[in-house]
Amino acid sequence: MSQNTFKKKLKSGNRSKSTRPRKTIFSWMEEKLNVTRILGEGVPVQLVPPVGFVVLLALIYIWSNHRAENMVRKIEKVQQEVEDIRADVTTLEAEYMLSSMQSELAKKVATKGIIELKEPPVKIEIEE
Repeated sequence: MSQNTFKKKLKSGNRSKSTRPRKTIFSWMEEKLNVTRILGEGVPVQLVPPVGFVVLLALIYIWSNHRAENMVRKIEKVQQEVEDIRADVTTLEAEYMLSSMQSELAKKVATKGIIELKEPPVKIEIEE
């Protein structure tokens, strides 16, 4: 009987894939960042959590500052709107007070033929 050569081909095909070095995050970091100058041979695994924590804190700090600046801008915008509305209200109140004066009302109704009395009204009293 002859030997099975198919299984040997499969085994040799699988070996070629496994002999290739796998890319890990640490090997990628070594390639991209060229950390061998600073840290020597390889990235020490014990440094990854503290460095990651510091990076996380830096990102939170940047995000917090960005959010605070946006909040300050919004507050300033709303304060400017409040000042504008307050000025409008003051102007409207002054116009209303002016238009409700007796002399102003007399001018408005004079165009309709109603004249202002120069004498005070007479009180009529009935004796019982």
